[in-house]
Amino acid sequence: MSGPPRYVPPHQLPNFERRIPDGETLERLMCRDCGHIHFVNPKIVVGAVVTFEDKFLLCRRAIEPRHGFWTLPAGYLEEKEDPIAGAKREAIEEACAAISIDALLAVYAIVHASQVQLIYRARLASPEFSPGPESLDVRLFAREEIPWDDLAFPSVKWALHQHEAVRGVAVFQPFSNPTETLPDRL
Repeated sequence: MSGPPRYVPPHQLPNFERRIPDGETLERLMCRDCGHIHFVNPKIVVGAVVTFEDKFLLCRRAIEPRHGFWTLPAGYLEEKEDPIAGAKREAIEEACAAISIDALLAVYAIVHASQVQLIYRARLASPEFSPGPESLDVRLFAREEIPWDDLAFPSVKWALHQHEAVRGVAVFQPFSNPTETLPDRL
């Protein structure tokens, strides 16, 4: 019985080797036969700091990495998907929540994970939400109730703090990775 061809990563193909292409400075996977360069680029993550009546929507992860820890509704952008549409899709997938996005809050470079994160500022379109398949729980937290010690990733903490810094501000420049140490609480 034959099925669809099995995907084999280029680094496992015998005709691919690592070398520096002409005019480049970094080593790449290249086909010995035709010279095709297999580029490996960062992943784009989209998500949002979602609020409702001065509370923050957080999702408790049902998947690795960081299973059981709290995070923003966020995930990988799909091919040919607008980033805002992707952030809205992630809120539906993880929190069964319709959101209204009002601004780009931050662009983070997560170099060790080869990610670029686009985090938006958003509001719940309605107070209805529930855990999606990638969430164990979804809750609204007042600032003083946020489980700071159980946040899944540093960028979640950054986004929550940076959201507070522009609360009530209509127009602002998006944030990036903080250079200073942030407090444990808002």
